[in-house]
Amino acid sequence: MSRKYPIVAVTGSSGAGTSTVKNAMEHIFRREGIKAAVVEGDSFHRYDRGSMKEAVAKALAAGTPLSHFGPEGNVFDKLEELFRSYGETGSGKVRKYLHNQEEATPYKQEPGTFTPWEDVQPGSDILFYEGLHGGVVTADVDVAQWVDLLIGVVPTVNLEWIQKIHRDNKERGYTAEAVVDTILRRMPDYVKHLAPQFSRTDINFQRVPIVDTSNPFIARDIPTPDESFCVIRFTHPKKHDIRTYLQMLHGSWMSRPNTLVLPAAKMGMAMEIMLTPIIHEMMEKKRTA
Repeated sequence: MSRKYPIVAVTGSSGAGTSTVKNAMEHIFRREGIKAAVVEGDSFHRYDRGSMKEAVAKALAAGTPLSHFGPEGNVFDKLEELFRSYGETGSGKVRKYLHNQEEATPYKQEPGTFTPWEDVQPGSDILFYEGLHGGVVTADVDVAQWVDLLIGVVPTVNLEWIQKIHRDNKERGYTAEAVVDTILRRMPDYVKHLAPQFSRTDINFQRVPIVDTSNPFIARDIPTPDESFCVIRFTHPKKHDIRTYLQMLHGSWMSRPNTLVLPAAKMGMAMEIMLTPIIHEMMEKKRTA
C-alpha cells in the first residue's frame, strides 16, 4: 500500500456492475480534481481473442479447461508488478485490450488484440483498476497486498448467469448452450480465484434480485434495479458514518452490524456517498506524504 501513489481496485466479473462503480469514481475524481490512471483488467489477459479460442480448444482436448478467471488465462505477475511499481514510483507498464472496431481503429489494429506495453502516463494522482482480479492471490502472486482500497461488485450467482447468457446471446451472437458451456468451463476458476477476492474487499456491493431467478437458464429478462436490492458489506464498519448513510439513502436499513441494504436503483448514489470521503482522505495523505 502507498500513501504517495494510492491504488483503488474494483473487482467483479463482467456484467456484475463494475461499470456503475467506474461511473461513480469518475464523478468523484472530477469533483475532487484528481487525475487517475485508469487500467482495465482485460489488458492483463494472457491471450488475444484469436489465440484464446485456440488455447481453449487445446486445453479442452487435453482435459484441462482454460478460462479468463484463472492464472493460465492471465498474466497475474505483470498485474502485481504494475501495482507494486505504481505504489513505489507512480509508474509502471500498461497496455490496452481493444474490444471492438471503434477502439481498434485509432491504433490501426484488429479488434480483440492488445496494444504494446508502455509506461503509465506521468503525473497521475491515483491508479484506478477495474476488472476481474484486483484482489487476486495465488501461490505465486499477491495482487491484493498492494491495493489501498479494494471494492467488490458482485450479483448473486444466478443473476450473474442470467446477465451473461443475455449479453453473450444478444451482443456476441452465442447460443445459450455455448454460454452455458463457458459457465461450466470456468466454474473451477470462479470458485478458486474469483470468489475468494470478495472476502478481501474493503467494501462489497452485491445486487440481489427480488424476483424468481431459480432457473437462470430459461429467464427471459434480466431483473432490473427496481426489481433488486443492493447489499453492502463493510469490512471495517467503524470507519464509516453509517448513521449518515441511513439518513441520506432513503429506504435503506441495516441487516447486520456491518451490512446495509438499499434499493438497487440507489447503488450508484450510495457508492459516491461512501467512497468520496475515502478518496478525499487518500488525497490528503498523499499531499502530506
